[in-house]
Amino acid sequence: VDAFQAWCGPCKTVVDLFRKIRNEVGSDRLHFAVAEVDSIDALEKYRGKCEPVFLFYAGGELVAVVRGVNAPLLQKTILEQL
Repeated sequence: VDAFQAWCGPCKTVVDLFRKIRNEVGSDRLHFAVAEVDSIDALEKYRGKCEPVFLFYAGGELVAVVRGVNAPLLQKTILEQL
């Protein structure tokens, strides 16, 4: 989940990376979403930060967090979590 604030929008620079990984691993194993933290109380702790935050969930539980746009770390985290 790309957790973002309304004033800065979702991180568009990683969309291509996500598409590439999803095509490689299969679309049924990996799902991407965006969430505006200003309108979701459960994501309140991510408000006020001027950096993208990527939240990784498995089985409904938060399993990893990557702060900032770091393509190698995002890819590594995705593949490790799969």
